[in-house]
Amino acid sequence: MKKTTVADRIFNFSAGPAVLPVPVLEEARDQLLNYQNSGMSVMEMSHRSKAFDQILASAEAGVRKHMNIPDNYAVLFLQGGASLQFSMVPINLFIKDKPIDVIHTGVWTKMAMAEIKKIAPMRLAGTGEQENFRRLPRPDEIKLGKDASYVYIASNNTIYGTQWKKFPETGDVPLVADMSSDILSRQVDVKKFGLIFAGAQKNLGPSGVTLVVIRKDLAERADKNLPTMFQFRTHIESGSRYNTPPTFGIYILSLVMDWITKEGGISAIEKRNALKAKLLYDYIDQSGFYRCPIEKSDRSLMNVIVRIGEGNEALEKEFDQEAEKSGLSGLKGHRSAGGLRASIYNAQPLEGVQALIDFMKEFARRKG
Repeated sequence: MKKTTVADRIFNFSAGPAVLPVPVLEEARDQLLNYQNSGMSVMEMSHRSKAFDQILASAEAGVRKHMNIPDNYAVLFLQGGASLQFSMVPINLFIKDKPIDVIHTGVWTKMAMAEIKKIAPMRLAGTGEQENFRRLPRPDEIKLGKDASYVYIASNNTIYGTQWKKFPETGDVPLVADMSSDILSRQVDVKKFGLIFAGAQKNLGPSGVTLVVIRKDLAERADKNLPTMFQFRTHIESGSRYNTPPTFGIYILSLVMDWITKEGGISAIEKRNALKAKLLYDYIDQSGFYRCPIEKSDRSLMNVIVRIGEGNEALEKEFDQEAEKSGLSGLKGHRSAGGLRASIYNAQPLEGVQALIDFMKEFARRKG
């Protein structure tokens, strides 16, 4: 079998699992058979070994550093994906007679709402559904209650391509955010949140790891008679090792944290993400062939939604097929929304975005 190289790689615009930094993949490859002279792979070692102690500590230290997480917050590496958190958060944070306020911005908040309703009373505090989620609710359209257990949002919507630029002010009510698709893509004040969770498969590492950042006092809301695995306090007390954690995923996450450091930290990552998005949106807006249906003020820096004309599905399908043959993968829009979508997460290089723009120009020249 021919040995593959970096030159064999394509530009991957998938919404997730998504592109990983090449230096991370290379380091994992080099250590795959024998991690730091241990004689074994990370996938084979005990999750309670000294070697994994260091990996886990490095992963947590990296997350704390890049997110500037205060000491009164716990950092947890769990399983079950963000989807499990749709249930786990209300099970732990709901206070009797205090409803949960949700700001509805698309498919992922809809899924979370369905789980919340099984556990607690819920109020719809704001929604973008009336405009098919092409924009976020404005501050005067959001009605939050001071009696809420917490306020729930998704910080970025992968399907509709919207992103909160300024988060809702919730006062003394904890703000909970699903940050799966824009975690560590920009600087965020963690102190404004009671809990943040994120599936790893966009900006953190491979699928299988779920990052949870929780203010420790909120974990004490949960009934101690809840199933042990469903209590945040269980995982805080056990340092994410109540059961066997996803060891290899945590290892890759620790390497991604190191990569962010080498890239200049979150401020440098944020600037590069803004540049990539600006280049792509600017071309779309001036092309006369493509359009982005999302209101400019709410456009995501991570997931760029593209339509051809008013939604020429035949041409969009042709675009996706030709792009795939040209080494530009994952550009088909979500099955529920159609169109095209370019996910340009942290590890998507500027060269990938420029290659996409060049392809778009050529396709428009031939088909326009």
